[in-house]
Amino acid sequence: METIGIYLYQIGFSVSLFILISVGLAIIFGMMRVINLAQGEFIMLGAYSCAIANGAGLPVWLAMATAVLVTAMFGVLVERIIIRFLYGRLLDTLLATWGLSLALVGLVTTVLGPESRSVQIDMGGVAIGGTQVPAYSLIIMAAAAIILTTLFAVWRFTHVGTIVRGTMQNSKMAAALGVDTRFVYMATFGFGTGLAGLAGALLVPLFGASPEMGGWYIAKAFITVMSGGPLPLLGTTAAASVFGTVDGIVAFAQSSVMGEISVLLLTIVLLRMLPGGITGGMSKGS
Repeated sequence: METIGIYLYQIGFSVSLFILISVGLAIIFGMMRVINLAQGEFIMLGAYSCAIANGAGLPVWLAMATAVLVTAMFGVLVERIIIRFLYGRLLDTLLATWGLSLALVGLVTTVLGPESRSVQIDMGGVAIGGTQVPAYSLIIMAAAAIILTTLFAVWRFTHVGTIVRGTMQNSKMAAALGVDTRFVYMATFGFGTGLAGLAGALLVPLFGASPEMGGWYIAKAFITVMSGGPLPLLGTTAAASVFGTVDGIVAFAQSSVMGEISVLLLTIVLLRMLPGGITGGMSKGS
C-alpha cells in the first residue's frame, strides 16, 4: 500500500506539471493556430518575475499574481507588435517566435546574469506511504485542477468563451456579427501567455528560474498539445494524463531521464496510431 501511495503521488504530480506547462500553449497553438516557440520563455519570464517581486518584498502569493500580470501584458505587447501581422502564416510565425525566444534568453542572461534564482516556500512535508513529500507539491496539483476546471467552465458556459471560440473558428463571421476580432485575438494571446507566466511562478519554488529553463518545457508542452488533437483543452488534458502517468511511473521506478525518454517514445507511437491526436476522432464525429 505504501508503494501504491507513492506511485499515485508521482503520477498526480507529473500530470499536474504537464497540464501547467501545456495549458497556455493549448490556447495559443491549439485554438489560435499560432506556433509560439517562445512559450517556454514566457514560462521563464513568469518564474523570474515572481522571484524578483518576492525578492523586492512582496508576499509570495502576491508575487505570483504580479508575475501573471507582467507576463500577460508582455504577451499582449508581443501580439500587437509581431504576431498580429502573421496570423495564417505558420512558417513566418514559427521563425518570428523562434527569434523572440533567442532574444529573450539573451536579454535575460545579459541583464540578470546566468545564475538561477528561486523563491522560498517553507510549507513542510506530508507523509505519503511512509515517505515525506513536499506539501507545496500538493498545492501544484490543486492549482492544475483549479485552472483546468475554470478554463472548461469559462470556455463552455460563458458568453466570453462563446465569443472566443466563435472568433477562432470563423473570424469573418464573428466580425460581421459585431465582434471586435482584433481585440479578441489580442486578449486571447495575452491570456495564453499569462497562463504560461502562472506556470513559471508556480514552479519557481521547486525548480528555480534560469535563462535556459524555457527549453526544458517547450518540447513537453508541444508534444502534449499536438498529441491531444483538435480539441485543445480536452485533448491537452487527456494527453497530459497519459504522459504524466507514464512519466510518473517510470521516473519513480527508474529515473527522471528514463521517464522523459518513455514519454517521447510514447508520443511517437501515439501519433503513429492516432495521426489526428487523441481527440481527432471525437472532432470528426461532432
